[in-house]
Amino acid sequence: MLASHPIIAFIATTDPARARGFYEDTLGLRLVSVDSFALVFNAGNTMLRVVTVGALQPAGFTVLGWIVPDIRAAVRDLEALSVEFLKYPGLEQDSLGIWASPNGARVAWFGDPDGNVLSLTQLQAT
Repeated sequence: MLASHPIIAFIATTDPARARGFYEDTLGLRLVSVDSFALVFNAGNTMLRVVTVGALQPAGFTVLGWIVPDIRAAVRDLEALSVEFLKYPGLEQDSLGIWASPNGARVAWFGDPDGNVLSLTQLQAT
């Protein structure tokens, strides 16, 4: 029923001004609108609503991610903008924090200013 309809992605923030700087300036997303409820960005033609909340307990897992063609270049570009990539005990990640998944995809994780876990994924070439 919903397979042909676009999705809207949601993520929470307690500080919309700080979140705006991160998503707009650091990640390069285009700001579409701002109101008292959310910042709205265009993220690869998906609407991303960064919703303002009074309190936030970030999830302990990835809540938002991007597919990139060259993960090493994307990680380096974000590191140059002071984004820190996460390293997880027990996961074999390289020096950039990139993990090779069993299906061949390569994944790296980083946090937003609210502690939400975001990711980059380079899919296995077919």
